Amino acid sequence: MTTQIEIDAPIQLCFDLARDIEIHTRTVWKHTRERAIHGVTSGPIGEGETVTFEATHLGVRQRLTSKITAYEEPTLFVDEMQKGAFKRLRHTHDFQERDGKTVMTDVLEFEAPLGPLGFLAERLVLKWYMRRFLEHRNLELKKLAEEMVQRQ
Repeated sequence: MTTQIEIDAPIQLCFDLARDIEIHTRTVWKHTRERAIHGVTSGPIGEGETVTFEATHLGVRQRLTSKITAYEEPTLFVDEMQKGAFKRLRHTHDFQERDGKTVMTDVLEFEAPLGPLGFLAERLVLKWYMRRFLEHRNLELKKLAEEMVQRQ
């Protein structure tokens, strides 16, 4: 699944905000009560570093540990699940400058556990849920970045 948003802010600012753990927890849905509990728990995360988030998704409190497996500042970073509810999860964050703005593209690849039941859950619920989660977070990140630029 791919989402994209245009942000009227410099690429470096967008890149830095997107990989900041505190900003992440502030820009996701409030009802998930997401927080970083292990690894990098505040500030920017970088190449080779890990973070464990605890959050409630679809009524279930869970933990997910991700590692930054690719990093090219300020255009790309990839986090991959090391431990968590999914069978596999890989999130590519891509940043490109276009006409003085930043185009932020997220590519989220995931696979649910539980074989055929997981496959059904992916098709019926998870793809829709994860897309909405990313779109919300990206809109909040856009608002924050553009407010920061306006204050300068």
